Amino acid sequence: MLKTLILAAAGALALVTLSGCASHATTVASASSEQAVAAASERLRLAMIDPSPAALAPLVADDLSYGHSGGRVDTKDSFIGDLVAGKSDFVTITITDQTIKVVGQTALVRHTLTADTNDSGKPGKVQIKILGVWQQQGGQWKLLARQAVRVAA
Repeated sequence: MLKTLILAAAGALALVTLSGCASHATTVASASSEQAVAAASERLRLAMIDPSPAALAPLVADDLSYGHSGGRVDTKDSFIGDLVAGKSDFVTITITDQTIKVVGQTALVRHTLTADTNDSGKPGKVQIKILGVWQQQGGQWKLLARQAVRVAA
């Protein structure tokens, strides 16, 4: 009887220890994924300031749906094309209040984007709230969807 009780207690302790390890591993993996998404998001910010197809294409999913605060929606080709042609020209981009939530192979990134622009040669300033949906594809985080909204006055 005592032997059975000791074995049961040891088994329960092992189970608790293993579940704690699994929980820790999930937390570590999530933190690692969040860092990878943050790094991809930063590479996109830099590529939007100094755009080239070579810098932008690996960061953007082929099925990109990129919603602007004015209502226009870009595809991967139109998003990259407008940046490279200077139709959308970001002189500076500052990101604040960023949060990242990884759920499986998808990440939700929210932030405020403040920028100096020179769209089609016309200087301007913009401040918008962004929701970016990133998806892990082929081992890389890629922007799958983005929606911008104007900051409430």
